[in-house]
Amino acid sequence: MGTDLQPQGYDIDMAHYLADKMKLKLQLVPVTSANRVPYLQTNKVDLVISSLGKNPEREKTIAFSRAYAPFFLGVFGPKEAVLGDAAQLDGKTVGVTRGAVEDMVLSDTAPKGAQIKRYEDNNTTLSAYLSGQVQYIATGNLVVSAIARQNPTKAPVAKFMLKDSPCFVGLRLGEPALKAKVDELIEQALKDNTLNGLSEKWLKAPLPANLGA
Repeated sequence: MGTDLQPQGYDIDMAHYLADKMKLKLQLVPVTSANRVPYLQTNKVDLVISSLGKNPEREKTIAFSRAYAPFFLGVFGPKEAVLGDAAQLDGKTVGVTRGAVEDMVLSDTAPKGAQIKRYEDNNTTLSAYLSGQVQYIATGNLVVSAIARQNPTKAPVAKFMLKDSPCFVGLRLGEPALKAKVDELIEQALKDNTLNGLSEKWLKAPLPANLGA
């Protein structure tokens, strides 16, 4: 929410962009992770623009546009630190939220010499980094972007990626014309730097060159 109590963010701006380009009146419908796909399937919404990831199970029930937003799990740390891959975590301390996907991926890839410190939630993990208890953190770029907006001088920057999981617009199956139009507009937004502008505005980072590749 903004200071005017209106919803704001990358997804909101994307919804406005698509509606404007299609010359449609936008009606925003709040959804949760649990109900966003059912809302689409029961015609309560026409598109789901809600940081939606794609997986084989979901592809059986809904259609997906091309990727419009970058989301990835990675290892983040001080801007000046040189760290190119998991092997270089040897002898380093890394904070991570216990049981999260990034915890599992990091556990599989980090060398034995890395000291992984687990915390109970994202806020505690971030606090551990900001207070100097750990040198790096493993988390999502959206989590880090929130810090960058609040405290840009202390925000960690991405060092390497653990798992790429971009966001897609969800559509009902059997609507090829709508999917084609949404894909066309996302492609246009990619070429005219609209998406890069949204990434810089909300994620405090340029759009990855290989988004959705």
